[in-house]
Amino acid sequence: MTKTLVDIPIIDFEPFLSGDAEARQAVARQIYHACHEIGFMYLNPGIPATLINNLFAQTKLFFDLPFDVKNKLAWVDKFSNRGYVGVERERLNPDKPGDLKEAFNVGKEVNPEEISKQDKSSLIMNQWPVGEDKFRQTVLEFYQACAEAADKICQAFAIALELPESFFADKHEEQNYTLRLLHYPPLEQVVKPGQVRAGEHSDYGSFTLLFQDEVGGLEVRTADGEWIAAPYIPGTVVVNTGDLMQQWTNHEFCSTKHRVMVPSDDRVKRSRYSVAFFCHPNNDAEIACIESCQGENRPPLYPPISAGDYLLSRLQATY
Repeated sequence: MTKTLVDIPIIDFEPFLSGDAEARQAVARQIYHACHEIGFMYLNPGIPATLINNLFAQTKLFFDLPFDVKNKLAWVDKFSNRGYVGVERERLNPDKPGDLKEAFNVGKEVNPEEISKQDKSSLIMNQWPVGEDKFRQTVLEFYQACAEAADKICQAFAIALELPESFFADKHEEQNYTLRLLHYPPLEQVVKPGQVRAGEHSDYGSFTLLFQDEVGGLEVRTADGEWIAAPYIPGTVVVNTGDLMQQWTNHEFCSTKHRVMVPSDDRVKRSRYSVAFFCHPNNDAEIACIESCQGENRPPLYPPISAGDYLLSRLQATY
């Protein structure tokens, strides 16, 4: 059974962005409680609404392209994490049929001319549709806006956990992030048993920013095992902490299962669009139990690991 009332905290992030030290502490305390109790919250991280609207418009135009055009941008290999993924190609819940969505992934844009020959051999490049310059420009502008917002959220997390303000930001400075555009097509046919738009899962990394439209369908599982709706709220972004942050904080911050269900009303005949910005630390950052998250009766639950090795282990387990 899914609740329809909003049980996820709505936090005004503006005082953190523009307020004094006391105001920032007050916001950080709210963020701590949200991350500790449910792992999800709504924030207004300062990304202009016009940019968000432009990105959604370009996202729709991209997914309206013929399948053959999009499929030319398909992932080169399963670990590249760049390019197009077709409907039902991904299965977030491995016990269920393929997800009823298509996606397009972008990472930090790099100029290959500025990379040494040795580095080029392992360089993973973004893939772009030919002739869609406005799409590329809008996506990269949005990526940078999200990266700047992520830096502020990193600061808030650090303050919430009684760490130096730059603790997380310093370990995310390489912008090892993935921007994922998502389209859930209208459904006219009967779906397979157990099939949903995005299967039950938790995110791998530090935290995620999620932008969604009014069609809805996102659900979050509480600690009691109840599924609650996480609807679109104008002027806000859904932010959730991921598995790596849960490990880093010794479960002080939780990583919560979530899913996107198939609507049971006329919305099933409408496209749903969303945009996820997945934040992951620098590959060489050491993920070791934070001092303020352990004690005499609370030893670290995990041995230290580099963020890069952690991500590779998760991808290998998934694929």
